[in-house]
Amino acid sequence: MKVLITGANGMLAKAVEKEFEKEELILTDVKELDITNLENVKEKVAEVKPDLIINCAGYTAVDKAEEQEELAYKINAIGPRNLAIASKINDNILIHISTDYVFGGAKPINEYYSENDEKNPQAVYGTTKLAGEEFVEKECTKYYIFRTAWLYGEGHNFVKTMIEAAKTHDKVSVVNDQHGSPTYAVDLASIMHQAIEKKIPYGVYNSTNIGFTTWYDFTKLIYELEGIKCKVVPVTSETYNSPAKRPKNSQMSKDKLLKNGIIIPEYTDALKRYLKIEK
Repeated sequence: MKVLITGANGMLAKAVEKEFEKEELILTDVKELDITNLENVKEKVAEVKPDLIINCAGYTAVDKAEEQEELAYKINAIGPRNLAIASKINDNILIHISTDYVFGGAKPINEYYSENDEKNPQAVYGTTKLAGEEFVEKECTKYYIFRTAWLYGEGHNFVKTMIEAAKTHDKVSVVNDQHGSPTYAVDLASIMHQAIEKKIPYGVYNSTNIGFTTWYDFTKLIYELEGIKCKVVPVTSETYNSPAKRPKNSQMSKDKLLKNGIIIPEYTDALKRYLKIEK
């Protein structure tokens, strides 16, 4: 199988590269493939003729997106549209990555979001990612949209940031009113591979590790597993007054994936595996 991967230098792309290492991979960054340029995309796809395109490219700077809406829209919406158009012409499968931010996050904490729940993004990032989803659904039929959240893996990420912070601080303040599923990039890449191998129905799938927590409790777990004594202080989201509004409830049901036989590890197990590799 020939696989074209966009955003090759990113955290997720690195995990995808390892997961699909037995396939014929074509890795592209923005210099080799500008997904916001339709003609560039058409030419590249026609040249490579991939069986599968995995779009790991995205504008993910949530706060900066509030000031750079046009750029975020080009990368998160127009880019996926162009890949979808080229995919339909080439008759290949397209995998696109989306986010919990497409939901409003206003559901009660004892409830989870399913794939078809109402979309109500509260930040530019979520709005542009939702537009990308809609373009993919409109422009091609052989697609998987995997909505993920709280992603970490190789490179800069939340887990590493918290560990580094503990080296210079006696205590750290972490929000305790945002609820979701920390997701290991390695496990998300595995979900993609399983979907292709099992040939599950095309469509949209919530795709995070199993289990729910808060950033505060996740940080406490990181420190517990690492034997770090730094005190973790719970604070509200409003404490940081970030430009972009974060969803309070990012809890997404994975029932659709599970019913299709996809194996998804618990977030606690994922964290232990990540920490073991990082040592």
